[in-house]
Amino acid sequence: MAEHTHDAEGYWKATIGLIRNVLIVWFVCSYGLGILLAPALNSIQLGGYPLGFWFAQQGSMYIFIALIFIYAKVIGNIDKKYDVHED
Repeated sequence: MAEHTHDAEGYWKATIGLIRNVLIVWFVCSYGLGILLAPALNSIQLGGYPLGFWFAQQGSMYIFIALIFIYAKVIGNIDKKYDVHED
């Protein structure tokens, strides 16, 4: 059985770290790939469309949905680690 601790500071540090990482990925995908790097990515085609356009219109949404599932899984693991999960 995994060792459970009641460390509020550690829990919030892990939670804020997860949120920070999710927001960084969100920012890089939406702003970086969809706007800043779009002209460079447009030389690559995906499904007949330039990759920069694809990221701005479709790719970011797929990544955001993936981030939701990743966040839910990881926050569940953090909750179990610090014994604050719901049964």
